[in-house]
Amino acid sequence: MTKNGSPLQTLAIEIAVPIGVYYGLHALGASVFLSLALSGVVPLARTLHQFAKDRTLNGLALVVLVTNVVGMLLTFVSGDARMMIAKDSIGSGITGLVILVSAFTAAPIMTKTIQPFLTRGKAANEAAWDRLSGTPRFQRIMRHTSVIWGIGFVLESAARVIGAFTLPIETMVWLSTVIFVGAFALMMVIGGKVAERAGKLIVAEANADVRPLVAA
Repeated sequence: MTKNGSPLQTLAIEIAVPIGVYYGLHALGASVFLSLALSGVVPLARTLHQFAKDRTLNGLALVVLVTNVVGMLLTFVSGDARMMIAKDSIGSGITGLVILVSAFTAAPIMTKTIQPFLTRGKAANEAAWDRLSGTPRFQRIMRHTSVIWGIGFVLESAARVIGAFTLPIETMVWLSTVIFVGAFALMMVIGGKVAERAGKLIVAEANADVRPLVAA
């Protein structure tokens, strides 16, 4: 169990709950726009709650928060049900672009995001991470990881935006989620393979730091 819940709990809140709310309200007679608007309240409230509780946001979380808020405002102003579906896709695309641009800076956004998965909360790994940060080989891996996630988000965003304005709304409510989950899973696999190289460097660095103490 992680601090913010298990992966299954996160999946339920971010994906299953909004879809269930939409179809439930729509079945009760609510309009498509109202159903879509209310279905986005839960994940948005969760993001705001985590921000208030942790008092900090990494760069990726901040981008997601801003795009969620702006997207909700735009869709309420426009009153367009298709825009309601597209707003998450557009936000995902903006997130991807920000990640992609950050890959060519000194601080790729995905660096802080993947750090907990590679260090696993171990003090030795955290210290190894600090020593490796900024080194050419380690930085190159972080850059490649950000490029993969950035391109992935941009491509899945484009597919969902096109679908939002060309396919029936009832179809895109579930298909948009399928596209996102599929793309996210693919990014995790490909990005994870690249990040594994950084994980091996961390383990090697941590072990190299311990051996002199053991020998002494």
